[in-house]
Amino acid sequence: MRIVVRSAAGLSEKLTNHKDVAVTQASVLELSDDELAQHVRDCAAVASCLGHNLTFNRIFGAPRTLVTNATRRLCSAIKANNLDGSTKFVLMNTTGNSNRDLNEQVSFSQKCVIWLLRSLLPPHVDNENAADYLRTQIGQSDGTIEWAVVRPDGLINETETSGVTLHPSPTRSAIFDAGITSRINVGRFMTDLISDDPSCNEWKGKMPVIYNVGRETTLAQNS
Repeated sequence: MRIVVRSAAGLSEKLTNHKDVAVTQASVLELSDDELAQHVRDCAAVASCLGHNLTFNRIFGAPRTLVTNATRRLCSAIKANNLDGSTKFVLMNTTGNSNRDLNEQVSFSQKCVIWLLRSLLPPHVDNENAADYLRTQIGQSDGTIEWAVVRPDGLINETETSGVTLHPSPTRSAIFDAGITSRINVGRFMTDLISDDPSCNEWKGKMPVIYNVGRETTLAQNS
């Protein structure tokens, strides 16, 4: 396993000292095309959990297109290696981003809020464009990349995995009735998409939504 992370300080020693794990501390966008191709060489799957830190500089400063550019460059790196067969690409995204391959029902009030987010918050547009790149540029029948875009709702930290529900589209408003999804559950699901063929086949070329279950808690109640 190869991991590229902006800072390795938060990684556990169990992970960094594992004999089968290679950790590279770097910004993905600062790596050259050749370096990226080397990182993904011989990899059966690539998972991207990139996002913008919730600080003023990270939200409004560079790089505004972090997720989109990383997705584009990682896909180009996969193709540059000319591997036999296909490579899985799993992108972590958000329920605030609609799957425009489907007729997802969004209220007028939520559409207004999303319009404001597009106008005011670059990270939201970045998430949309990253998913749209996979949908429209890679598409459903690419011979080298099989992708899925995972859409969690309000993210929380938990120490153990729990039950989840999976849906093709959101079942609640991401703005006015947000649910919760623990990061550890997102990681487990992304791992399933990479390693479990039934899950991969079910969600290939789609944008599954994941919610926690096991307790009646909304994001507002949990905060």
